[in-house]
Amino acid sequence: MPVFENTEHMYGILSSLFEMLADDEVVGKKYNDENINLQFVINDPDGQIWLMHGDEKPVVALGDQDIEADIVMWIAGDDCHLFWLQQLKLPVALAKKKVRAKGPMSKILGLLPMLKPAYDAYPGICKEKNLPLEL
Repeated sequence: MPVFENTEHMYGILSSLFEMLADDEVVGKKYNDENINLQFVINDPDGQIWLMHGDEKPVVALGDQDIEADIVMWIAGDDCHLFWLQQLKLPVALAKKKVRAKGPMSKILGLLPMLKPAYDAYPGICKEKNLPLEL
């Protein structure tokens, strides 16, 4: 059984994680300075989560958006869960094709240091939402 019960469940959990990143003074500013629109295309359950540069801070959007992404990452819901738990490292996931990415690889890998607050927060979100910490 997948970690995320359905798309709405996934959106509720991951959008709170992305909003936390957008609201972080350091991460939000660094992300906005990069001027990137990042799209996660997730399957099982199907959905899209966007982190886009904004005027004051990055903007989180759910579902199909009428813009073009600078970076697109395709990932299964369970693998996404493992990624945020740091049990699936991006370079390994890319090599094993658990994650597919389109966009400048230097920018993709350059985003990783900005994710520390999300890595720190996600286990707590999992406990709060009764998600497993291991699969």
